[in-house]
Amino acid sequence: MTMDYLLWVCSLLVPAVLAVEETLMDSRWATTELAWTTFPESGWEEVSGYDDSMSPIRTYQVCNVKQPNQNNWLRTDFVPRRGVLRVYVELKFSVRDCASIPNIPGSCKETFNLFYYESEGDTATDTSPLWRETPYVKVDTIAPDESFSLLEAGRINTKVRSFGPLSKAGFYLAFQDLGACMSLISVRVFFKKCSTTIANFAVFPETATGAEATSLVIAPGACVANAMELSVPLKLYCNGDGEWMVPVGSCTCVAGFEPSADSTQCQACIPGTFKSKFGEGSCAPCPSNSRTGSRGANVCPCQNGFYRADSDPPESSCTTIPSAPRNVISSVNETSLSLEWEEPEDTGGRGDLVYNVVCKKCLRDRSPCTRCDDNVDIAPRRLGLRSRKVVVRNLQAHTRYSFEVQAVNGVSGKNPVPPNYSTVNITTNQAAPSAVPTVHLMRSTSDTLSLSWLPPEKPNGVILDYEIKYQERGQAMSHTVTSQHSSAKVDGLRSATPYVVQVRARTVAGYGRYSNPMDFSTSLHSDPQKSVQDQLPLIIGSASAGLVVVVALVVIAVVCLKKQRSGSELEYTEKLQQYISPGVKVYIDPFTYEDPNDAVHEFAKEIDISCVKIEEVIGAGEFGEVCRGRLKQPGRREMVVAIKTLKAGYTERQRRDFLAEASIMGQFDHPNVIRLEGVLTRSCPVLIITEFMENGALDSFLRVSRGTSHGLLLV
Repeated sequence: MTMDYLLWVCSLLVPAVLAVEETLMDSRWATTELAWTTFPESGWEEVSGYDDSMSPIRTYQVCNVKQPNQNNWLRTDFVPRRGVLRVYVELKFSVRDCASIPNIPGSCKETFNLFYYESEGDTATDTSPLWRETPYVKVDTIAPDESFSLLEAGRINTKVRSFGPLSKAGFYLAFQDLGACMSLISVRVFFKKCSTTIANFAVFPETATGAEATSLVIAPGACVANAMELSVPLKLYCNGDGEWMVPVGSCTCVAGFEPSADSTQCQACIPGTFKSKFGEGSCAPCPSNSRTGSRGANVCPCQNGFYRADSDPPESSCTTIPSAPRNVISSVNETSLSLEWEEPEDTGGRGDLVYNVVCKKCLRDRSPCTRCDDNVDIAPRRLGLRSRKVVVRNLQAHTRYSFEVQAVNGVSGKNPVPPNYSTVNITTNQAAPSAVPTVHLMRSTSDTLSLSWLPPEKPNGVILDYEIKYQERGQAMSHTVTSQHSSAKVDGLRSATPYVVQVRARTVAGYGRYSNPMDFSTSLHSDPQKSVQDQLPLIIGSASAGLVVVVALVVIAVVCLKKQRSGSELEYTEKLQQYISPGVKVYIDPFTYEDPNDAVHEFAKEIDISCVKIEEVIGAGEFGEVCRGRLKQPGRREMVVAIKTLKAGYTERQRRDFLAEASIMGQFDHPNVIRLEGVLTRSCPVLIITEFMENGALDSFLRVSRGTSHGLLLV
């Protein structure tokens, strides 16, 4: 992709603004004699005449064609430069056809020369500077498109020429006649500039063109009112024709403001509308249950009684708290409770409804109820319930409780009053005993286990008896025996066998919970586990050795596969080259490489950063700026090069495309294709070094060369 194409694409992003011309001097402004300086006195003569619209003007003419060796000079007054670097001269003139003048020598001309002379002030005299080509600087030899004879009306020609760069306070124009019969009707000196414009909500000031026709002058920008920068720096390029191109950076409207109809300003949202974020979006009406009466609102405040949660975006509607849960149903089972309820009639307009269950214990003396202690278990949990059912355990027997079932949502915390709730009061029955503490083994024989335990910490009544459950470890079938005391002897067991034992207590309220399972074994005649334990280190060692072997085999296989794959690709390329005609190079698509660094290092040379010197920015491309610089490599002469940079903040795709461009260029070697000198991928920023195009951007070169006979080959 050429730089000229990128500049053309980028120019489409800038509003179409015609180039502006500002005049420095125009001979048609004169209301009296121009009184320009002439040499010799018999040469140019000031006369009154008419321009092409038949308006009276002061002109100069000369017609000494019958005398040979003419050298007639005409110099304008001092023209202040006003800081511009390049000026344009528009000449309107008429020239008589030499063939229509009888009896003239062969020295008759139909052209004249245009010169300029720079000066720091209006210091020229009748004799200084000297009337010769040096110290004047020649601009061009001016020839008419049409000349006239005596029998025809004077035909006016218009020519425009430019010169620069200018460096002094001002200049004089000079016209040299070498033997023509002509009339200089008018002279206008002007310069081109890019007028003030707005692009991407940024204002760019009026900017004069550069010193060369192909120059790009950078103009810094500033965001319009009520806009913020999205990326910096903000700048536009003013080309040699006075046209804006290649915008860099942009602004966007801040919250509360939207783009105007012509997309040049940011206007405030009208009352009743808002815009919560910066960007190109438009203002929107306030969501339900909210309103705003001011201009430029970025949020619509909620009406009384309505709220937004902290996580709600400003675009969301305002909501309220839910009503209380309906139809709470309780079911008491001794010291346990089951609660169920229905959804509130009004959820507040939200979808994040949850429930809280608050347990309160109430004493018999009618004192206020207090919060239950942490021993009370509410499953699945107390707060933030999605389901509408809980089970409460570990309540005290014969105790009155009050339960509040609250409905809350995301804005309940915004409301100054407590959540709405429904209440249910219950009284518990007799509670079963708590769990038996740990069981202890007192003695074991080949067929018996003698056990003991402590009574439950909370018997909740008289212990009637204990139930002992036992089973062989690993077996599903269990057996039970009972005991009137806190000890028991379990017999009829198998010798040398491990057993799992649990104990629970019983009162008139029923059985309590089993104790934690404990492992006990009957006496051992032989220990079948010992042989296994003795062999365990050997088994573990064998397994570890086997694992090491398997891992080693996997690593070797992976390495071999990688080598085999690399060899296959190289062999494929070599075989492919055998079927290509000698001297023809195989083109390889860099996008077939997994890593773009592999492709670019195969087709491009890596250059050390110390060999590159960047001198100035000359343009901008798709990936970053284009600079002119110098490349000095060991053993080679220093050369002027073009340097393309990869802009900061690039994406991985942009870096891949940027390096792919170098990989493609590196595969060509042709005088009509731009030559790749190398790349810098280990520096910041990443650089591509190519040969320097002396004629600059292609579109500007074509514009300047229009009408010439240059032959161009576009590749």
